[in-house]
Amino acid sequence: MTTTSAPRAAAPSPFRRIVTITLAVIAALVVAFFAFSNLYAEYLWFDQLGFESVLTTQWLARVVMFVIGFVGMAVPVWLAIFLAYRLRPVYARLSSQLDRYQEVVEPLRRLAMWGIPVFFGFFAGFAASAQWETTWLWISGVPTGQTDPEFGLDTGFYMFAMPFYSALAGYLSAVVLISLLMTALVTYLYGSVRIGQGELRISKAARIQLAVIAGVYLLVQAASLFLDRFKTLVEVDGRITGPAYTGVNAVIPGQTIMAVVAALVAVLFFVTAVIGRWRYPLIATALLVVTSLVVGVGYPWAVQTFQVRPNERELEMDYFQRNVDGTRAAYALDGIEKTEFSAETEVEAGQLRDDADTTASLRLMDPAIISPTVRQLQQYRPYYGFADSLDVDRYEIDGQTQDTVVTVRELDQAGLDAGAQTWQNTTMVYTHGYGLVAAKGNERTNEGEPVFIEGSIPSSGFLSELDYEPRVYFGEKSPLYSIVGAPEGTDPVELDFPRGQDGATETRTTFEGDGGPNFGNFFHKLLYAMKFQSEQILFSDNVNSESQILYDRDPKTRVQKVAPYLTVDSDPYPSVVDGRIVWIVDAYTTSATYPYSSGVSLSSAISDSTNPQPNLRIDDINYIRNSVKATVDAYDGKVTLYAWDEQDPVLQAWQKVYPSTVEPISEMSGELMSHVRYPTDLFKVQRAMLGTYHVDTASQFYQRDNAWTTPADPANNDVLQPPYYLSMRMPGQEEPTFSMFTTFIPGGGQRDVLMGYLSVDSDAGAEAGKKAEDYGKLRLLEISADTTVPGPGQVQNAFNTDTVIADQLNVLKIGNSDVKLGNLLTLPVGGGLLYVQPVFVQSTGGGTSFPLLRKVLVAFGDQLAFEDTLAEALDSLFEGDSGAPTGDDGVTPVEPGEEPTPGATTPPAEQPGTTPPAEGDAYAQALEAVQTALDDKRAALEADDQVAYAEADKALTEAVERLLELEQQQ
Repeated sequence: MTTTSAPRAAAPSPFRRIVTITLAVIAALVVAFFAFSNLYAEYLWFDQLGFESVLTTQWLARVVMFVIGFVGMAVPVWLAIFLAYRLRPVYARLSSQLDRYQEVVEPLRRLAMWGIPVFFGFFAGFAASAQWETTWLWISGVPTGQTDPEFGLDTGFYMFAMPFYSALAGYLSAVVLISLLMTALVTYLYGSVRIGQGELRISKAARIQLAVIAGVYLLVQAASLFLDRFKTLVEVDGRITGPAYTGVNAVIPGQTIMAVVAALVAVLFFVTAVIGRWRYPLIATALLVVTSLVVGVGYPWAVQTFQVRPNERELEMDYFQRNVDGTRAAYALDGIEKTEFSAETEVEAGQLRDDADTTASLRLMDPAIISPTVRQLQQYRPYYGFADSLDVDRYEIDGQTQDTVVTVRELDQAGLDAGAQTWQNTTMVYTHGYGLVAAKGNERTNEGEPVFIEGSIPSSGFLSELDYEPRVYFGEKSPLYSIVGAPEGTDPVELDFPRGQDGATETRTTFEGDGGPNFGNFFHKLLYAMKFQSEQILFSDNVNSESQILYDRDPKTRVQKVAPYLTVDSDPYPSVVDGRIVWIVDAYTTSATYPYSSGVSLSSAISDSTNPQPNLRIDDINYIRNSVKATVDAYDGKVTLYAWDEQDPVLQAWQKVYPSTVEPISEMSGELMSHVRYPTDLFKVQRAMLGTYHVDTASQFYQRDNAWTTPADPANNDVLQPPYYLSMRMPGQEEPTFSMFTTFIPGGGQRDVLMGYLSVDSDAGAEAGKKAEDYGKLRLLEISADTTVPGPGQVQNAFNTDTVIADQLNVLKIGNSDVKLGNLLTLPVGGGLLYVQPVFVQSTGGGTSFPLLRKVLVAFGDQLAFEDTLAEALDSLFEGDSGAPTGDDGVTPVEPGEEPTPGATTPPAEQPGTTPPAEGDAYAQALEAVQTALDDKRAALEADDQVAYAEADKALTEAVERLLELEQQQ
């Protein structure tokens, strides 16, 4: 009998093993290089800006916290496993099931003993590194000088220390709990804990280890329960944030009791480790659960149900007042100046004479509408673009402050011809925009266009006379990246502007600033070729030793990166300051743990028609300060941070984390001070809170019979009306000042009448390093209930439903025209509140149409007017003479392309005594017929003559139909 042995398995090929290892090493090196290249490129960006310490601080802090988190978890877990195994009973009798488990586990025991702690350690390390800001803020926290009304602790404890202690308690709980579970598993697996035949047997070593770990866990829970007492001051309790009567008299004492009981139970576990009796700690643990149900749930419910609800007003007032005071302090509302305002609603001649300085600067150019107009008149080439909504600023011209609408002519590579969008063109030729465009906010041309005081290519105007740097390499529309710079003497490559000298069609330039990392060497080119996934960067011969790469060019992005602890305002705006175009960016410090302050969703508060869907890194807050003003140079991208609120404790703490990154306010020039303004987002947050917290007393807050809300935008009821900047004088002010305002109507949406009018002084003055005394002063007019003032929505409805106005608007829509209603402004003038709304007309035919200002709507009380200019509208409203000048005094509106009649003050079609149009001019005749019918309808309406009104309406219909026929024939 013969047998055949089984074939032996072939030995692994050494060559295959070497190839496998080599490929694995290469893959690891490639991944490591990609990670390194991203980190190093980021370092180069920060280093070029001079903020490398921000990045290295983050890296160091994350590494330190990772190591602490890793060691803090891995060492206790390893020690628990090691001791449980080392102290196992050697001759323990095991069940057959445990024998099989051990056979499976034993070959992997060494790996598991080290692998399990490392596994949990990595998770803990990453979790800890994510909490580095919380830890560093705790280390750097400063006292605020304010104490909470319940425990008498400095509010800095809640803002800086309490979040850290809460995170630490959660971390320690996880470490001890995992250690306890690992100990239980190992002791059971190796026989230290035996369960069977109705009994539980635990070895002495296992008993000591389990009891000690359980006792430590309960001590951690006791500390966590004690900390929960302080956390109640930042948690919602019914209608307020912070503990009310039940919280103070039931919840907080209950948490104290549970903390003490948990500590006593922990002591009993330690005793068990010595004496070996489990009965006492187990009974105590059961009592702890019962205690938590009684004092943590039952007792607060009983107090709330049987004591508070029947006597809520008497018991809750002190705590409601704490919430009112805490919220107003956290949102800087405690210094608001409130005035009872009895608004006039009747009109009389000369009523606005005392408010001439306000009406003269009233803005007619709506920055949200005229962007297409600016684009048409100032674009010059399709590869230039402007913001969809312009910004509002002010400049001093001939000794007078002039409100302006401003924007910069940015590069928009999407406008390039498809054939011109080569890599070299988009990266090295078309690199920057050119010039700032500014128009007077209160003036218009005869055709309804803005009155530009700075613009054109090359730049011309009052700013160009000061010789400012017009090139815009850093802006909101800048390309992803550009490569600029060249050795001295090299022919310029970058297109500067499409106009040249001596017959040339264009002017070229070379960037001469320090705007981005230098990457002339091969290694840096390789880094950025990988970063931007572009092999052209690596192989282009145009990249030279002086080349710089510009990226992350949006002003908000740059400020956010160098100051990651700040929340950046959604509306940066450009200004010419000290000979440079700079983006001025407001930034905020926030907190969510200010005691007794109600929270708000930041994204919801700042959302309106100008910013409908904000996406924020930090959303829920209950404290905010405009602590930093930042500038970003449009030419070289330099970022400068200024400590605007040096008393803000949150900023002081962050300055200790990132020292030497924020300049003191004393470093701000007078010219920069003259252009900073009160930030839009902060004002929106404040108005959101004032809807409820405009009251001073707990009694008013409790009654909630006077809650306000921000009105919807009259042009879009789905979003809120934004606040507006205006130069105006509030009642009680001696001089007009650059301000921002908003209005309030009753909450609930049932009525649209004006309840409040809020303004804030937004002019910081022009003195270097010193804010104007009244900057940031909130002034609230509380409209007296004795008079009813229509709200913005009601006024807009009155405009839309007035028959005379509706007829005239229909005339404006004749042909291919679209009517756009501008911002509905509200001004406290003439003893009441004046509404002003510019009306723009835009042709819907052709690709070069743009909105032009054609009419102005005004309202005061229940009186309305609709005229060609603001001056005419105000005079019409106030019985023929408003008594106040406007920015469009003397303007003679005409159709685009027409010349105004010399000396005329009204459109030619309305001038008395003008020669009728020639018989053959049918279109002009039709227009005159429309105007005549409108005048007849107005006269009939005023005379209450229904027959004449019907006849005039029929004549208007016929005239409009005739006009439409002529339009179609053209």
